[in-house]
Formats: sequence, C-alpha cells, structure tokens
Amino acid sequence: FFKQDSIYHKESIFLQGADAVLCYALSHSGHVFSGLRVHPDREHLIYPLGCTVILKRIKDGKQEFLHGHTNNVSCIAVSKSGAYIASGQVNFMGFKATVIIWDYAKRSIYAQLLLHKAKVEALAFSPNDKYLVSLGGQDDGSIIVWNIETKQAVCGSPASANSAGHCLTVQYSNTNDNIFVSGGSGTLRVWELDLPNRKIRPTECQTGKLKRIVKCIEMSEDDHFIFCGTTSGDIMKINLKTGLLSDCGPVKAKYSLGVNVIRMLKSGDMLVGSGSGTFTLCSKTNFKTLNTYYVMLSSLLSHIREVQLEKGVTSIAIRGEGQQFFVGTEAAQMYRFSYEDFKAELISTSHNSAVKDVAISFGVSELFATCSEEDIRLWHIDKPKELLRITVPNMTCNSLDFMADGHSIISAWNDGKIRVFAPESGRLMLVIHNAHRMGVTAIAGTRDCKRIVSGGEEGQVRVWELQPRSHRLLETMKEHKATVTCIKIKSDDKECVTASSDGACIIWDLVRFASLQMVIANTLFRTVCYHPEEYQIITSGTDRKVSYWDVYDGTTIRELEGSQSGAINGMHITQDGKHFVTGAAHYTSAACDLVAVLL
Repeated sequence: FFKQDSIYHKESIFLQGADAVLCYALSHSGHVFSGLRVHPDREHLIYPLGCTVILKRIKDGKQEFLHGHTNNVSCIAVSKSGAYIASGQVNFMGFKATVIIWDYAKRSIYAQLLLHKAKVEALAFSPNDKYLVSLGGQDDGSIIVWNIETKQAVCGSPASANSAGHCLTVQYSNTNDNIFVSGGSGTLRVWELDLPNRKIRPTECQTGKLKRIVKCIEMSEDDHFIFCGTTSGDIMKINLKTGLLSDCGPVKAKYSLGVNVIRMLKSGDMLVGSGSGTFTLCSKTNFKTLNTYYVMLSSLLSHIREVQLEKGVTSIAIRGEGQQFFVGTEAAQMYRFSYEDFKAELISTSHNSAVKDVAISFGVSELFATCSEEDIRLWHIDKPKELLRITVPNMTCNSLDFMADGHSIISAWNDGKIRVFAPESGRLMLVIHNAHRMGVTAIAGTRDCKRIVSGGEEGQVRVWELQPRSHRLLETMKEHKATVTCIKIKSDDKECVTASSDGACIIWDLVRFASLQMVIANTLFRTVCYHPEEYQIITSGTDRKVSYWDVYDGTTIRELEGSQSGAINGMHITQDGKHFVTGAAHYTSAACDLVAVLL
C-alpha cells in the first residue's frame, strides 16, 4: 500500500517499474465449499483465495502462496499422506478448466490436468495417493480418474444418468483405491475402477421414496457407511456394500437451509455445518445434537453442543485426532474450536464480496480502511487484523476516504447518502441526505478538512462545506454525462480532477467552481490520480491503458499497456513518482474479495 490514497483490489495487481511481493492475505474465500483444509502435518491450514492457494502456518500465521491458476479456485483436496494438494478452477464458457496437483514439499506445480470444461466442481484423492478423481461442473458433467504417477487420465464417464440432475460432490473410499462415491441432484452413485479395462462402473444407490439433492458426502472410517448431507436439511446413511438406505434423520428438527458440510470424528460422531450457520456435534446413530454429558460423562453437563455462526458454514477442517477443528463460513470468517469446550474463537475475518475501495489514513501507513457491500472495515497492517466494523444493512458503500486530520471517515453509499463516521468508535457523526439522486459513487476530502467533493451515478460533481453538526451544499457541477468513478483533490485544495464512465476526465477549479480542462479518450475511465508534482494526471480504464496527460493543455504525453486482459479499476503512484501500482479485473464474479498487503 502507499499512503494517502486508495487502490481497488480485483483479480490481479501489477507494480510498474518494481517487483511486487504479496505479503499477507486477510481471511479466506467463504464461497468454496470444503475449501478450508488442515494439512496432515497438523501445522498448516490450506485454503483458496481468488486465483491463489494459501498455506498458513497455524502456530504463527505465516503464509505461503501457490500461484498457477488463471481464474478463481473452485475446489481443494489434500492427499492422505500430505504429499500432494489438488486444486481446480473455473473458466469462461467454451474454455477448459485446469486441475493443478501441487508438490507440497517443494511448494511447486507437480502436474496440470486439462480436460474439464468451464469448471471443476470437486476433487478427491485415493487413500494411497494412486489416483485423483475430478468432477466437472454443470456444463461439463463428467467424472475423470487421473493416475498421479503418470499424470495422465485413466478413464472417465458422465457423472450422472440422463434422467438425473447434475452432480455436486465426490468422495473417495478411506481404504480402497478403486472405490469412490458421487452425489448431486437426484443422483447418488458408488463407482468402482476397473483398471484392466480402463473403465469406471457406477452402481446407483437406492433411497426408496426419498428424493434428495446431495450436497456433501462423508464416509465412515471403515467404509461401511456413506453419510450424505442434503439441501432438505437431513442426513442419509447408506450402506456402501449394498447401496441401500440404512437411516435418515433428524426426522423433526432438520438443519435449516440444508446440510453444507459433514466431517466424521474418530469416535464416529459427526460435525455438521448448515446453510443457516448452525455448527453442531451430532450422533452417528440418530443424527441428533449431542449433549455434553454424552461425551464427557464425568461432568454431567447438559447444554447442547451447538453454536450459531455468522452466515452458512462452508468448511470444517479437523486437526489431528479431532481435538481441534477449524470452521469457515460464507461470511469469509474462520473460527477455531476445541472439542473440550466447543466454543468458537474467531481467528480471521474479511469481506465476503467485492472490495469497492481502499483508503490509507493520511500520514499513517499502519491503518487502512476498506469498503464493500453493507460495511466499512478498519484494519492494522503490521499485524493484519480487523480493528473496527461499521455496518449499514442492505446498503452498498461505493467509496471512502479519510479526512486529513484522521478524525473522520467519509463514505459514499448507493442510497444517495454521504455518511461520516468516527474511526475510533464507528459512531455516525453526520449524514448528508439526498447527496446524489442515483447514488454516490466517488468521494474525497480536502486537506483543510472543511469540504467534501462527491460524485454521483447521474454524473454530477458536488462540493459540500462541513460545519459544526451540519453541512451546506456549495456548488453542483454538471459537465459529466455518466457515472463519476474517481475524484482526486490537488494538495492546495484549489483544484480537483474527476474521472467518469462517459470517457472524460475534468479538472475543476474549486474556487470558482468551473471546469479548467477536459481530456477525452475512447474508454470508460475508472481511476485517475495526480503526479506528485501535480503538473500531470494519470488515467486508466476499460481500454487497459495507463495514460499521462498534461494538466495545462490536456495533451497526451504517453500511454502504457497496463493490463493484459481486464479493465484497470484502481491506481496509485508513489510520492517520489518513480513507481505506480494498478489493480485490474479479469471479469470474474467472486475473486474480488481480496484484501492484500503489498510491499
């Protein structure tokens, strides 16, 4: 990060003229089901974030990064020995989605497997690390078995029958390299690998009158039974040998919003995470929530072993013999649990949707703020952790900035309001109602902390004067024809520059409230900033180019190619003017929820 201004964190970040090193990533992507894993060495957590697979040491939080995917990681698997990690990704329609097998010891790519189309839905290793089974997404619909030693496909097959829906998950046997199970919408199959004939042969499981969508699968340690979590909120118990339904429950108190993930403990009891955020220890026999006295007879305690977490549970990772486990949720929060007390300890958190803006406190590099849907968060860089969360339900914060004195955070919201908060407590200090008719999209504060400049979706730029406990509109400037995307104010507070989706950047006189200069390009401008000496401005947008413009006559000085594929959404320049950083998007849907510290 660089002081005083902000950059957008999208799919990729480039540092022009110097090397950029990713030092730390906050939290994990809560959207990947079973994406949080504990390595068999019991020392590292493994989880995806955007295109990256992260290895985090549990003891001290040190992170390592595995780079190789070209799009969002969609699934993760870890081999039983711990020698390999497998990760699959999504891709655009019509393009192949890569499966990467990583050598854990070398922290490098062992093999890249390319057969699935558009998305890899799930992955599973065989118990002796001989094979990897991969499941394609809805547009692919195939199951492929890979030989890990030869790095070649052994065989493949459609994942479900023509009469059934698409397959959602796959799980390997705990004891047999030739047996695995797949499940999904109206389909539950036990597969057997026929290696001499290079075929996999499915056997349909019989569930009688029960019609379920299987979301997750877990197998007992001895492989006698298959446990299937369903979107209906119950768990089916299937005999692996016969393929017949053995039990289904709970009968009455089903899990709200479905069973997202199941994990078996050595005792045979189960950890269950639901779509409503309920995390439960339940019995393997009747699927009812266990009271503590069942587990700890000496204590005779009677409270229920159930915890309510924020948003749906998407991952449960067991460490060692099950005395400790980690839980990930859709809110991008990670919790640590002890089997003894079953209390949730929040160990990391982040936004669970796109980060709209980042702002650094003026003159202080240790504090920065980010905004996303519904909330603003304040962070500390040295020991990356969340210090403060400001939430406005059902609203989206589009932009934010620190006032130069550090006493307030100004923010732009899609409901047309400007909200000013205290950074220490999050207290709402001021609300400017109806600041912009179609929502506030950009905001900046002057160095003297007396004025705010805001931009709206309708294209207007407005200057506000801050008064004790009130405000006053000084002027409305109306030359833009589309959304104002970025505002930067000159250090003397007498001028500002605004970028807009109408393909124009305008330099405004903040004394006379008139336009001084306009630059036009065949692009949708997304970001603009002043050169430190303020005789040039630098712009970028959907044409992927970084352009230098002369402030006085509006001529183009030079253009650089700033991104290989996507629009440049954010940019900042160092105070000496030697380097600048850009943030570009690759038009992906969920890889934008990354807050990373760059050096």
